[in-house]
Amino acid sequence: MNVKYKSKDVLVNFYKKILVLIVLAFMVVSCGETKKEITINYDIQFKKSATELVAKMTLKEKISQMRYDSPEITRLNIPEYNWWNECLHGVARAGEATVFPQGIGMGATWNPSLIHKMGIAVSDEARAKHHKFKSEGKRGIYQGLTFWTPNINIFRDPRWGRGQETYGEDPYLTSRIGVNYIKGLQGNDPKYLKVVATAKHYAVHSGPEKTRHSDNYKVSDRDLYETYLPAFEAAIIEAKVHSVMCAYNRFRDQACCGSNLLLQKILREDWNFQGYVVSDCWAINDFWEPNKHGLTKTPAEAGALAVNSGTDLNCGNVYDPHLQEAVLKEMLDEAQLDKALIRLFTARYKLGMFEDDANIPWAKIPYNVVASKAHYTLSEKVAKESMVLLKNDNNILPLSKKINTIAVIGPNADSKQALLGNYHGTPHHFFTPLKAIQAKLPNAKVNYALGSHVAEGWPMLKPVAPSFLQNNGKVGLKGEYFDNKNWEGKPVFIRNDADINFIWMPKKPVENLQKDNFSVRWTGQITPKESGKYRIGFQASNGVKFYLNGKLKFQFTAKHQVRTNYFDIDLKKGKPNTIKIEYFNFHSDPQAHLVWAKMDKDLITPALEVAKKSEVVVLCLGLSPDIEGEEMPVLLEGFDKGDRSDIVLPKTQLELMQKVVALGKPTVLVLMNGSALAVNWANKNVSGILEAWYPGEFGGKAIADVLFGDYNPAGRLPITFYKSLKDLPDFQSYTMQNRTYKYFKGDPLFQFGHGLSYTTFKYSNLVLEDNIAKETPIALSVNVTNSGKMAGDEVVQLYISHIDSKNDAPIRSLVGFKRIHLKVGETKTIAFTISPKQYAQLNSSGNAVFNTGKIIVSVGGKQPINLKDETVISKVVTINN
Repeated sequence: MNVKYKSKDVLVNFYKKILVLIVLAFMVVSCGETKKEITINYDIQFKKSATELVAKMTLKEKISQMRYDSPEITRLNIPEYNWWNECLHGVARAGEATVFPQGIGMGATWNPSLIHKMGIAVSDEARAKHHKFKSEGKRGIYQGLTFWTPNINIFRDPRWGRGQETYGEDPYLTSRIGVNYIKGLQGNDPKYLKVVATAKHYAVHSGPEKTRHSDNYKVSDRDLYETYLPAFEAAIIEAKVHSVMCAYNRFRDQACCGSNLLLQKILREDWNFQGYVVSDCWAINDFWEPNKHGLTKTPAEAGALAVNSGTDLNCGNVYDPHLQEAVLKEMLDEAQLDKALIRLFTARYKLGMFEDDANIPWAKIPYNVVASKAHYTLSEKVAKESMVLLKNDNNILPLSKKINTIAVIGPNADSKQALLGNYHGTPHHFFTPLKAIQAKLPNAKVNYALGSHVAEGWPMLKPVAPSFLQNNGKVGLKGEYFDNKNWEGKPVFIRNDADINFIWMPKKPVENLQKDNFSVRWTGQITPKESGKYRIGFQASNGVKFYLNGKLKFQFTAKHQVRTNYFDIDLKKGKPNTIKIEYFNFHSDPQAHLVWAKMDKDLITPALEVAKKSEVVVLCLGLSPDIEGEEMPVLLEGFDKGDRSDIVLPKTQLELMQKVVALGKPTVLVLMNGSALAVNWANKNVSGILEAWYPGEFGGKAIADVLFGDYNPAGRLPITFYKSLKDLPDFQSYTMQNRTYKYFKGDPLFQFGHGLSYTTFKYSNLVLEDNIAKETPIALSVNVTNSGKMAGDEVVQLYISHIDSKNDAPIRSLVGFKRIHLKVGETKTIAFTISPKQYAQLNSSGNAVFNTGKIIVSVGGKQPINLKDETVISKVVTINN
């Protein structure tokens, strides 16, 4: 019996152990499942929340939330929100911010990791500003977290005024800079977006500006997929950009903001884009307004077409109120509105807009990051890395700091605008080349002269000095300040303003004024000290009415950026002219500047005089964002509504340069511009040429550091500099034949990828297989040695060319690059991998084809034009089956 019971106990214990093991196994599995459940898919969670919120809205409420300036819905606890923000090269139009080099300068760095750091800095400032605005109850334009940046269009033609906003002419370079800037902006938090970046302008968009509202572009599938789409594809697939802005123009007869091909087939189906699409501003009006696209007859039809095609958000006035008519007349199903709104509110949830700031990591960024020392240092670094030394005959550069006299001459020598480019913020600093050279040479005599206007008929407007302004026996103008934007009631206070040259940041005019809503009326007289023809203007970030001698001369509302209006008038010496200026402010970037220039003043003679008494001359020439940019009312010789009708240096500047050079003084040319210039005469007659772009608030310091050898330049051209427009196709032709370095068959002035250094580099030991199986990666490495006498950066560039092309392949294509730093005598081994997609050829349908045959792989500090150059090393590789 006892034995039997013992056996039974053993059996029971055995089963107990089995049961325990089963429970433990179940617990392990359960824990594993629990762990998986803890890994929350926040995108699904936010989309669910957005779906539930949209379901509670009325039709009218839904439509109101599809406009860029979305109003509050109190009953649903939805605050007002303005989707419009800019941060092309720093937070723009939202008060003081760090201003980095313009987009084209960012491209010229050839340094994606640096631009990623820049994106982090810019989004730090954006977040800090947003939360400060929010704490003050401000939710207006330029105060949110959705930024309409970057511009990743291809700069295919140097005439385009907005090319300055891009990263250049090459799809690969553009994609690398764009992806890194987007990642820096949007952040790396697994739950919340730092800000929303917007890839624009989608797609096939790069001028002309004056016909963008009516143009219809048609390109081959090969050009579409080889040139115009790669940067957008990379932004969406690699960088996960959360917003795309559709362009003004039509593509293949469909408006870009109403294109099923672009917005449905390619964007959402092929690339699986999960974000939202916003129209370019008032682009949907172009669907129906006279002399534009002519796609619809009414605003309701236009709105329906855009929404049905996939444009979720309207910058403009078509959706609200016209979508209500479109739904009621069954042009548009309300379910389409829901789809768009879910995308929009998912973005707002991902930004943390419906949660307590305490739960949002980005809300903890302190406001003191704005215009901080660290960001200033970074801006200056980007500016330095963007400098491209185009020419340095006889080693005229760097200049000696021991010189006693130097002349700094030219319209951009002391120009603030030439630092900024377009779509800029308001900097605290303006280090122009003149100021930076003066600081660099404290013991030298720096002689300055304007020398010329930027262009004939476009003088450099300067603030009117107090000595020219009077009121009631006082110097300056009488200022009446109102606590509203309509000059209503009694002024809050009255004071005498010696001059009108205000940037009211970070402080408002006085503490008892509302910073975003105030107005000023200035009155008095302006009296010239010389007779002649004058241009009088006013620069403002908001609105102005300008009266002279009782007559209204102009009025304007600068809704979205600092704008200058002006008039020309003959004035007599010593004769007072009554002046009244009514300024109003309605957003967070208050600026007001009374400016003028004497039109018939001799500028060249003083410039020649200062050049004669100087050992060295620095000419600061180029262009200005006042005359090249987005859809401008500028009609000058060589310029056309923001674009250029010629690419040569304006006549006024060419004449100045020729007369200065004729003096025989050592002369260096510094160019500040947003697009390529045909400086053929300078290339033949000036020993040193430095391309500085629009280099940001510290641009002058970067220029001075390069000129005097405190920084060794290594920027590279992101665009081709052509010799003449005669070498190029028609501006409105979007075919890539004979455009950009990839297809241009002529002789460029300066080639894409060009840039000199104060040291030399030698390439050796290219390790690369002779034969590669098709559709497999190509690995290679090369040694780069600093063979000169100065430490510096080198931009290692990797190109391929198809020898056995069966479909007219590009002359060569950039497929890799790395910016590296080398000490004197130092050697580094640089490795690359060329993916099959990069060496595939595209057929007429835009599909990748892997042909067998020979390709040339070239690596060096420039394009492989001269294969005997030690800075380029090449090898023929055979692609086999």
